[in-house]
Amino acid sequence: MSLQPNLNYIHELSGGDKEFEDKMLSILKSEFPTEVAYYQKTIENKDFKESAQIVHKIKHKISILGMEESYVLAEQYERELNSGQVSTHNEFLKVLNSMSNFLDKL
Repeated sequence: MSLQPNLNYIHELSGGDKEFEDKMLSILKSEFPTEVAYYQKTIENKDFKESAQIVHKIKHKISILGMEESYVLAEQYERELNSGQVSTHNEFLKVLNSMSNFLDKL
């Protein structure tokens, strides 16, 4: 599975508008760590319905960062969480770590 985030989609959306790209990245960088922290809290509390909701929010960021295969994984994981399952948790954590590392370097 490709875990490499990229800026291709943001570049495509922006049509070369650097200000737009900077704004998108700024939003990602400010919201993502908060969402990850909240996700981890809901998992620790075994509040899987709430976990599914935060995964739903995060999967849009996965898509924006061009991680199509990871997006499919997030969709599957969201369904699992809604039925009280967490078997994809470790794989999803790898996606989150990959995204965090990528955003930290920008």
